[in-house]
Amino acid sequence: MSGVTKAVRRTVLSVVRRSPVPTTQLPEAVSILAAMPVAVVVLSEENRFTYANPAAEQFLGLSFPQLAQLSLDDVLPEDSPLFLMVGQLRTGATSIADHDLSFDGPRLSKKGISVQGTTLSEDPGSVLLILQDGNTVRSLDRQIAARNAARSITGMAAILAHEIKNPLSGIRGAAQLLESSVAETDQELTVLIREEADRIRALVDRMEVFGEKPVAMEAVNIHRVLEHVRRVARSGFGDGLRFSESYDPSLPSVWGNRDQLVQVLLNLVKNAADALIAGGALESEITLITRYQHGLRLANPTSDSDNRVELPLLVVVRDNGPGIPEDIRPHLFEPFVSSKPSGQGLGLALVAKIIADHGGLIEVESRPGRTEFRLHLPMLAEEDAQ
Repeated sequence: MSGVTKAVRRTVLSVVRRSPVPTTQLPEAVSILAAMPVAVVVLSEENRFTYANPAAEQFLGLSFPQLAQLSLDDVLPEDSPLFLMVGQLRTGATSIADHDLSFDGPRLSKKGISVQGTTLSEDPGSVLLILQDGNTVRSLDRQIAARNAARSITGMAAILAHEIKNPLSGIRGAAQLLESSVAETDQELTVLIREEADRIRALVDRMEVFGEKPVAMEAVNIHRVLEHVRRVARSGFGDGLRFSESYDPSLPSVWGNRDQLVQVLLNLVKNAADALIAGGALESEITLITRYQHGLRLANPTSDSDNRVELPLLVVVRDNGPGIPEDIRPHLFEPFVSSKPSGQGLGLALVAKIIADHGGLIEVESRPGRTEFRLHLPMLAEEDAQ
């Protein structure tokens, strides 16, 4: 058993039994458990929840008073691998660990879960479990990869702007002058040159949005942004699709750039609409969700210090389309990767860059019938409001 698990076990026992832990060993036991970023639960001999720290409440989506009324089989089906682990602990194993587990139950659906378990010899029959969502770690890795990809696009955009735009303007101007002096049969060629020059310039302009220009931040009401995006979608590309909303009205303001957040959400909603239309679902629906959640922090990319930013604001764009092809999912936020035949693969790379510039995180979970893009965003801090 790891030293961390032993420390957690001693701390949990002190909380469950309400007995003090020597301050020289483990001070402020309750505070330590509450501050832990991993989910810690204790199950009684009857598999009832006798303890859950705040991270476990978030992981399971239930408060401890609610969990105290439940047993493990109220949360997971009896064929879940977690029951086998708990059984092994009660029949002789003092500690056990497993990784990449799937939890699919009436109240919980998660994949890529790591579990550490140990018995509590001082409390026979009880089992301590530490639960970690491996998807979060993978999302952080993808976030870093997306930032690196955005930086490479930034350098490419600068080269394109400098080396292509100026001569391209000359080519277009020359074609325009020739258009008025050549024979009518040749004018089609000059028009073709002009149109192709315009197309290349538009592509360069799209690349330039990856530049490292400073972004003006302010307090943004994310619900107004979402309603604006919904109106734009319903009057255009999303005409005929069903939209539904599940908002937390008490959500505080996002610390961000309104126009860029509109661009991000329009891109995600447009992708969802395209997937629904291509998939031909009978009851196509896009759901917009906002929630407040604790526990996720990232380093601030706009700061040279080691300050970490809380990301308690969750925005979700969900559709019931056919899902994203499995071979594309790991590379979804990389430039020039697209599942659309005519896609250029820059839209989601730009989305990832904008969210990274906001100090946030973007995650995606997809299976047939359900695709979710989740944005974790910072809220307006007191120092920002002054």
